[in-house]
Amino acid sequence: MLDLRNKVALVTGGSSGMGRATAMLFAKHGVKVVVAARREDVGKEVVAQIHQMGGEAHFIKTDMANPLDIQSLIEKTVERYGRLDCAFNNAGTEGKFAPITELTEVDWENTITVNLKAVWLCLKYEIEQMLKQENGGAIVNTSSWLAKGGLAGSTIYSASKGGLDGMVRPAALEYASHNIRINNINPGIIDTEMFRRFFHPEDEGAKPFIHHIPLKRLGEAEEIAETVVWLCSDAASYITGQTISIDGGYAIPGHRWS
Repeated sequence: MLDLRNKVALVTGGSSGMGRATAMLFAKHGVKVVVAARREDVGKEVVAQIHQMGGEAHFIKTDMANPLDIQSLIEKTVERYGRLDCAFNNAGTEGKFAPITELTEVDWENTITVNLKAVWLCLKYEIEQMLKQENGGAIVNTSSWLAKGGLAGSTIYSASKGGLDGMVRPAALEYASHNIRINNINPGIIDTEMFRRFFHPEDEGAKPFIHHIPLKRLGEAEEIAETVVWLCSDAASYITGQTISIDGGYAIPGHRWS
C-alpha cells in the first residue's frame, strides 16, 4: 500500500482525462487535492465526486497561459492547506496539427506557452514552496510519446513535449539534494478527451494506432494515474529525472509481426 495520507497534491488539468483520474486516485489514498483547470463547472464536478467518496479537495480556476494565474495557484494551494507535497503538472493543449508550412507564429506561441512555459513556471513556484518547507517533495510532468516520436502535423506539439523531456533532467539535478524528485511521464495513445477530438476509439482512423500497440488496446486514464501516484509516493523514492513511457509498447522500434 502507498502511504500518502495527509499529503497535499496539486493537479493541473484536473477536470478531465488523466488529470481527473489522478486527482480521484490521490484522494482515495487520503491526499488533500487541489484541482486546477480552466473549466470551472467540470472542475467543481470532480471536487464534488471526491467529497462524495469521503475525500478532501478544492477547485482553483486557472489559465495556464497566464503566468500570474500560475503563481497565484501555488499561493492559494498553500493558503488552503498549508503546504504542497506533490504536484502533477498535467495541463496541456494539442494546439494545431498541420504541415509546418501551414502553421503560424501564433500557433507556435499558443502551444509552447501552455505546454512548455507554463510547466516551467509551475516547477519554479512549486519548487520554491517545497524548499521553504524543507521536507522534500515529488513533481510529475505530463510529456508524451511524441516527445521522441512524430506524426505528420505534430511539429509544434512534439517540440513542446521534447522541451519538457529536456527540462526534467537538469531540474531534477538542481534539487535532488533537497529530496525534491522530478519526473516525466510519456503517455502513448490514451483514451481521453484529447484523443477523442481526433478519433473515436471505434473509428477507422483509430485502428492503425491500436494495431501498432503491442498490447492491442488504448491505454486508460486510470492506468496513467496509477503511475503518477506511485511516482509521488515513497515507493518511488529513488527515482528522479526520468521520462517514463506508459504506452503499451507503442514506442518500441522494430518490426511488427502482426
